[in-house]
Amino acid sequence: MKPILIAVTAFALAGTFGSAVAGDAAAGKAKFAVCAGCHGPTGAGNEALKYPKISGRDAAYVKDQLIAFKSGTRDNATMKAMTAGLNAADIDNLAAYIATLK
Repeated sequence: MKPILIAVTAFALAGTFGSAVAGDAAAGKAKFAVCAGCHGPTGAGNEALKYPKISGRDAAYVKDQLIAFKSGTRDNATMKAMTAGLNAADIDNLAAYIATLK
């Protein structure tokens, strides 16, 4: 039981101390217009079309996922293409904006 507790604690702390995000949510909102085409204007997604809900996610998580899609470490051809033109500031801004969607 103790190794499981240690693993769960480590995983939780990793999420807590993930990538810092100091983005501009207003700038991210402008970039989000493209994302809204699939994820919806409120980030609620579309289950029928398999576009996931992204609202309610914290900025560090969103940033990590966008970086993973851009680098190809998270495999999704559509998202790789969508993130290809984003720079670090764009990613921070999008993450900051998406974190405001509840």
